Amino acid sequence: MKLYVTVSSPYARMVRIVVREKGLERRVEICAAQTRLPNSPYYAINPSGRVPYLVRDDGVGLEESTLICAYLDHLDGNPVFDLPVGDTAWEARRLEALARSMLDGLAVWGRERARPANERSPTILEHEANRGARMADLWEAEIAHPMMRGRLNLAQITLACALGFDARIPDLRWRPGHPKLREWFDLISARPSFAATAPPGLA
Repeated sequence: MKLYVTVSSPYARMVRIVVREKGLERRVEICAAQTRLPNSPYYAINPSGRVPYLVRDDGVGLEESTLICAYLDHLDGNPVFDLPVGDTAWEARRLEALARSMLDGLAVWGRERARPANERSPTILEHEANRGARMADLWEAEIAHPMMRGRLNLAQITLACALGFDARIPDLRWRPGHPKLREWFDLISARPSFAATAPPGLA
C-alpha cells in the first residue's frame, strides 16, 4: 500500500503514528505528496489534493485521517483503536471531537500563515490564535481524564498532533500556564511512534 503524506501535515502524522503502532512499516510505503502546486502529479492520484491518502493493495484510495487509521487498525483483525463499548463510547467520542476541534483550528491557522504576507487575513489569524488559546485552557482541565491517561487511543493521538503543531506556528504558545498539558505532551512525545514522526520546525 502507498500512503501519501506531507511531513508537516498533522493529519498525515496521525496515520504515520498508527502505521508504526500497528507494525505496518513494511506493508505501507510512505510517499511524499506535492500539494498546493499547479498541475502537481499528485492530483492524478488524488484529485482533491489532500493528505493523507492511502492507496490500498486493490488500488482503491482512502482519504481522511480517521478513516485511514481505522482501516489500518483492522488489517490484522485485532483492532486496538476502536471505541470502547457502552456509555464510555460517548466520552471517547467527546474527547476525540474536542481534540479534533483544536487540530482543525490550528490547521486553518497554519495554512493562513503559509500564505504570502500580503494575502493573509488578520481576522482569521486572530480568530484562530484566540481559539487555540481557549482550547489549551480547556485541555489543561480535560487532560486529567482517565481516557487521556490510559491505553493509547485516537483522542490522544489527535491532541498530541495538534499540540505538536507549535513546531510550525511559533505564536502557538500553549505551554506557558498549562503545566499538566505540558507534562502529558512530553510523556507521549517520548513514545517511539511519536518521536519518529515529529514535525520539522520552521527553518
